[in-house]
Amino acid sequence: MSVSSLALVDPTELVGAWVLSRIVDDRLAGVEHRIDGLLELSATGPGLIRWQESGRWHQPTGDVDVRRELRLELDEDAGWWVRFEDGRDFHPWAPGEQVVHPCSPDTYRGLVAGTPERWTVRWDVSGPDKDYTMTTVLSPCADGP
Repeated sequence: MSVSSLALVDPTELVGAWVLSRIVDDRLAGVEHRIDGLLELSATGPGLIRWQESGRWHQPTGDVDVRRELRLELDEDAGWWVRFEDGRDFHPWAPGEQVVHPCSPDTYRGLVAGTPERWTVRWDVSGPDKDYTMTTVLSPCADGP
């Protein structure tokens, strides 16, 4: 684990609002997509953080509003986990270490890295119909996280 990623180990330190800038490099389609928006992390109980993304997906035919919700949950035995909105496991919260989310027939390899002042979430996705890298950069909102 890199020294800078050690500062991200406790996700409660990240609670607040973040400017979200995402690039999806879709090698299969030969296009690059850009999404700009906001990530809001809010503590909703002991060991529970709500992860809400909202933004605009910029497309040649016009912008599209997008949303996603996840949650971070503290498991007494396994540490922090990122889970889908419906509670299914996504991946362990392990900044500085590669995580893998098998979603047959596709595989998602992810990495959270950076500092509490600027961090990234990168996914390399491969499968029969997928070949892309999605890189999200998160920076504090003007009034800070």
